[in-house]
Amino acid sequence: MKARVTVSLKPGVLDPQGRAITHALTGLGFAQVSDARVGKVIELEVADGTTEDQVAEMARKLLANTVIENFRVELG
Repeated sequence: MKARVTVSLKPGVLDPQGRAITHALTGLGFAQVSDARVGKVIELEVADGTTEDQVAEMARKLLANTVIENFRVELG
């Protein structure tokens, strides 16, 4: 079974990589881009029967820094 954990910075947390992407896209002529935020997607192969709560615990303990990041879990 697959589990996907999507991690993103919390609102208000400085995102220098996102700012660099915004600047680069604007420089390439994509003036419609006003902001970019960078996150990560972690795909896990887990045993059948693994619950969303178990994957969320993995995210809290290792995959996300919950002080500055939010995460979302999807099983499927």
